[in-house]
Amino acid sequence: MLGRPWLIAAPLLLLLVPLAPAHASGPPTAAERRAVLADADDKVLNDEIVLTVGADGVLHATETVTFDHGTEAASRPVERIFITRIPDDATRDRTFSVDNVRVSGDVTAETVVGSDRTIVRLSGGRTGPQTFTLQYDITGSILPLNAAQEVRWTAVGWDVPVAAARVTLDAGVGVRNINCFAGSPSSVVGCSEFSTAEQRRKAVYGQENMLPEEYLTVAAALPSGHTTGAPSYEERKTLASSFAMNPVTGGALAALLVVLLGGFFLLYRLRGRDARAEVTETSHTEEPPDGIRPGQVGTLIDEQADVIDVAATVIDLAVRGYILIEEAAGKGDWTLRRLNRPVNDLLHYEEILYDGLFIDGDTVKLADLGGRFATKLAQVRAALYVDVVKQGWFHRRPDAVRSRWTILGYLATVVGAVGTVALAIFTSYALVGLGVLAFGLALTLFGKHMPAKTAKGSTVLAQTLGFQEHLRKGRADQVPDRQKIALFSRFLPYAVVLDAVGPWSKTVETAGVEGGDNLYWYEGPAEWDLSKFAESMRAFTFALSGALAQSRPYGRKAPKVDVAALAGQG
Repeated sequence: MLGRPWLIAAPLLLLLVPLAPAHASGPPTAAERRAVLADADDKVLNDEIVLTVGADGVLHATETVTFDHGTEAASRPVERIFITRIPDDATRDRTFSVDNVRVSGDVTAETVVGSDRTIVRLSGGRTGPQTFTLQYDITGSILPLNAAQEVRWTAVGWDVPVAAARVTLDAGVGVRNINCFAGSPSSVVGCSEFSTAEQRRKAVYGQENMLPEEYLTVAAALPSGHTTGAPSYEERKTLASSFAMNPVTGGALAALLVVLLGGFFLLYRLRGRDARAEVTETSHTEEPPDGIRPGQVGTLIDEQADVIDVAATVIDLAVRGYILIEEAAGKGDWTLRRLNRPVNDLLHYEEILYDGLFIDGDTVKLADLGGRFATKLAQVRAALYVDVVKQGWFHRRPDAVRSRWTILGYLATVVGAVGTVALAIFTSYALVGLGVLAFGLALTLFGKHMPAKTAKGSTVLAQTLGFQEHLRKGRADQVPDRQKIALFSRFLPYAVVLDAVGPWSKTVETAGVEGGDNLYWYEGPAEWDLSKFAESMRAFTFALSGALAQSRPYGRKAPKVDVAALAGQG
């Protein structure tokens, strides 16, 4: 039984074999290294480097290079590679700089400084061996310790093989604890040789048969205080460091918070707060505000010209004798019929709506309305916004105010998002960008509250809320039977925009008036009576709103409306 898990795992192990790195079998042998060197067209035959330690901790380097292009002149630049960034701990890197690069000999040099290395590209040269000299200065190689100073530098590195490399560290003072490493920049494999000379005032290091992009790192301890050199460090760019809290980000976030809270409060008081109503209390009233139409009420109460406000206007036009609504038996569809009545008293948005409904004739089915009314709907809504300003309820169109603040919020959000990414990549101040992003989102959400009513608008709103309470209570027992039909019809469009159709429909459930199976403005199918009217009106309102708002053409007819489902939502 113990062997079975190995049988199961064997195929998985076979799949993993191709993923093993090429060097998994071990480092290249000496013979393999010599073979690479022999086959290379470009190679360094000898790299002799002298590093002199300055009193300021700067290493002054003189590098004499014997190079071989083989039988052909150089066809591409050869790269001398200096490692200028190595990990120091979990959050930062130690950095070095290579400056004042000079070259003498039959080559030209181009220095390219990268984030973790400096590369000197050497071009030109002739066939066969040639010798040239590089000179440069290294800063950042000195590290103070408790009782000494350590000098460490990745002294040799090329993108071609190196047959032999020799580094001499001239400290000018006795050195100890010398060491060297060959391979990758972080290698702990010792080099082939190291020793001291001239009464330990110099350290000598050597390595042979180095492959491309293998390095020789040298190290030694100097007496404490021998130089004034010091290491340089940079915080490593990580997600955590990009969003680090520091004095800059903390101060910026605090300033943004003050602007966010104080600025929004000030804006709301100056621009977005409704003016005080001319009446100080919302009293219960059994009448809508004098002369105010349902569409206007709906726009005033939530500061938006919604589709339901337009649908309530259609019902109001029917109640006022402009339209007859006919419900088809069992088909989930309604027909709107234009009645012969002068339109002198229609408001502008009502004229647009009325003409748009009957643009093709005196009757229209809701199923045929869907998809063709979208343009008219936009015009009706725009006219409603103009109307509420004309009535003196708002100083500016609510939709324009909302759009202005929303656009500002979107712009701030985009700036914050782009800024956060840029700051996270290049700095540790990404929290500042995140704060701007939050500011933009808050401004976008806050913008919908910026439309402000005038004192007149606040007064009408107070009266409307009192009337809404009356509709929601129904009070069917307080209405005489002979008045129920007329009163119910008159107030129904207001009940639609004030979300009170259900309670208000109870007014006519038991009207008991002769001929009460149909209203004068609404004709139901056979076997229909007023007790079913609440359900019919909910379904009609949903279907009408959907037909008005439908913007995509569906041929001649809109999708079929599931009346039972719509009525059930009520």
